[in-house]
Amino acid sequence: MTAALFRDDAYLTRTAAVVTGVNERGGILLDQTIFYPTGGGQPGDSGRLILDDGRVIPIATTVKGDAPDDIIHVPASPDVMPDVGSRVTAEIDWEVRHRLMRMHSCLHLLSAVLPYPVTGGQVSDGKGRLDFDIPEAVLDKDEITAALNRIIAGNHEVSSDWITDAELDAQPELVKTMSVQPPRGAGHVRLIRVAEVDLQPCGGTHVRNTAEIGAVRVRKIEKKGRQNRRVSLEFVEEN
Repeated sequence: MTAALFRDDAYLTRTAAVVTGVNERGGILLDQTIFYPTGGGQPGDSGRLILDDGRVIPIATTVKGDAPDDIIHVPASPDVMPDVGSRVTAEIDWEVRHRLMRMHSCLHLLSAVLPYPVTGGQVSDGKGRLDFDIPEAVLDKDEITAALNRIIAGNHEVSSDWITDAELDAQPELVKTMSVQPPRGAGHVRLIRVAEVDLQPCGGTHVRNTAEIGAVRVRKIEKKGRQNRRVSLEFVEEN
């Protein structure tokens, strides 16, 4: 079992940890971690593990293990591997993580601007997308872009809370995704709340305030089937 520190504080960039295992594929398990594992459309974190003797293990990505609470840190190469029980300092690639956090939060806003069932989605570095089940809808890129940026500029607080599986079952309208169900198994489910805008289950990492997202634009809208529309976003980078 790995304590997932990122669930309570997505802004942690560094933590001490103890190696609890190395699996047959060379993946490293820690007693606690700030590395987010791939899931919910968000990529796993990269970064590094620093051993007490100064050696560095670059981490290429992070994934979920076979057990529900296991988080596997995947080394970029097997050249340096830690011993079980050794102490390490775990550091994530913060700039990449922060861009993923900003986009993930923005996609929650997109699902509020377009209140249709979500059939798929992906968070990427600097861009992201959601697929919607929309029957013969005509979507306007400029209107959606303007609506998103109004919300972003509204300084809405983003926070997390927990409800039980039973409470979620009693409120099925909270689940917007048709293809990906919220993470269950522990008896409770994490909610992400954007004040006055959105509330939905999510296990990913998010910013603390919508203003942190920055300006975005709709890059393109594609028809991916009779009722499926893909809306792709990107950050408006400052010159």
